[in-house]
Amino acid sequence: MRLQNKNDNAANRKSYVGSIYNVGERDVKNAVLNSIPEEWAALHRDGYIHIHDLDAYGLTYNCLTFDILKAFPYSDFTGLSDIKIILGVFDFLKELFERVGNEQSGGMALANFDNDFATIFTKLGVDYHANEEVFRAAIRDLILWCNNTHTRMGQTSYYTSFNIGLAENDFARFLAFTLLDEFYCAGELIYKPNIIFKVARGISRFPNDKNYDLLMKALTCTGKKMIPTYLLCDCEMDKDTSPELLSIMGCRTRVVADRFGKIGAIGRSNIDNITINLPRLALEAVCDYPDAQPNELLEKIKEKWLGVADSVTEILLDRFHKTCRQDVDLFPTMKKYDLLCENMNKSELSEIFKHGTLSIGFIGLSETFDVIYRGKYWEDAVIYQAALNFVSFMRDYTDRQSEKYNLNFSLLATSGELISGRFEEIDQKKFKSDIFGKGFYTNSFHVEVDSRISAREKIEKEGKFHSFCNGGCITYVELAEAPLGNPQGLDELVEIAIKSGVHYLGFNYPKDVCADCGASGTFDICPVCGSTHITRIRRVSGYLEIEDYFTSGKKHEAATREAN
Repeated sequence: MRLQNKNDNAANRKSYVGSIYNVGERDVKNAVLNSIPEEWAALHRDGYIHIHDLDAYGLTYNCLTFDILKAFPYSDFTGLSDIKIILGVFDFLKELFERVGNEQSGGMALANFDNDFATIFTKLGVDYHANEEVFRAAIRDLILWCNNTHTRMGQTSYYTSFNIGLAENDFARFLAFTLLDEFYCAGELIYKPNIIFKVARGISRFPNDKNYDLLMKALTCTGKKMIPTYLLCDCEMDKDTSPELLSIMGCRTRVVADRFGKIGAIGRSNIDNITINLPRLALEAVCDYPDAQPNELLEKIKEKWLGVADSVTEILLDRFHKTCRQDVDLFPTMKKYDLLCENMNKSELSEIFKHGTLSIGFIGLSETFDVIYRGKYWEDAVIYQAALNFVSFMRDYTDRQSEKYNLNFSLLATSGELISGRFEEIDQKKFKSDIFGKGFYTNSFHVEVDSRISAREKIEKEGKFHSFCNGGCITYVELAEAPLGNPQGLDELVEIAIKSGVHYLGFNYPKDVCADCGASGTFDICPVCGSTHITRIRRVSGYLEIEDYFTSGKKHEAATREAN
């Protein structure tokens, strides 16, 4: 028997255990679809929606920002030397990532790695001045572990996100600087973990701020490695929330407002999310109403969207309630280390998970308005305003669902690693349209990757969508090559992004690495040794990955990208 290992996740690597898992995963997904109402299952199978992490349906939540300080096991390190404490704490963190990563389906985040771990080590009596080299070695080892370990489900890396930038003292600044420096100095094929730098007025945003030098260090690192990405705490949607409470989970997940008083991301999860295929609704509307004018078509699409969204809400609620009825023993690490905002040993799961978010996502906004108006939304003011209004319409719906069900519904600007290609492939079989041919639909509300508009214009156009997408979103700037040695140029774009309303910002550029000599740049043949064994690193769905492992849709997208 030959096991087929179709790669639906760029983070997967082939293994015996992974191959066996994939067989079981497909059976579980089919079993879930067969167990839910047929009209729900048909929406997924027919490509109207995508139920993410289908194999985890009703079993676990999606992602989490650890409440790392609440129940840290200080007693485990009592009586140890500084060196053993440092190595032990970072080994403990790796263990947490590994254990929690197999109790949930998505990413794990530390909201304030620099401040929190400075607090932990200070309470343990560790003097960083006397142990700088040990800290450097331990942090380098942590980076390599995050990058190289693929033991989740026998094949997948752990989705880890380190938020930094708000360092309050010299110890925290040292940890932030060391994380950036060790990541910068690590090999060209080291592209994880995801590091997010928080940019905040009075802390790190301006030259007179105490951590502005850390921002410059971060931007220098980004110019070489595409990491960090940037959480812009002064943007319109985040300016009224304390920066310490903000965190990026996974590739873009945002958890802030809470109907039950736990404001911010710490100790809170996204429970589940479902993405709606917007281009499908537009293609159907054009077929159903061939003589309709664009504004009439848009109203028909809204009607179709509401019908699908009502079903999506029912699915999200069904999944939420089934997860809340699970045995608490499915979450042993949560029980032991109290990483959530409510204690699992004292509260019912429903009282814990009610603090999480239920997200309705969308993909292909650009293609949708191309179908309706026969033009690109970023090139026409009328289409642009219609697109903004449509995203506002979707957000209004999720707000109404929050009121109706007293749960934290949110609107997610979906990244769509798998579905960018899956939706387009299904739709091509049913419709004829000029939007086909690229091999993918554009992420969320993004300007199309081959638009060639300027970086400033892309930021300004996309920025207005961010405030509607309270479940998470990101704007990327596509550069022609690595902006080595130009942190000031990137800083100018960060400032433009803040003023444009962008919540989360990333910089992309092609990064090719010679597998034989390690040279990096942009090339098909290594300019140093002449090798054609080239590893291509690209950002896919928020995370950096090796292009060879991309899904079909993401391979097409990477090939289509043009610099802004």
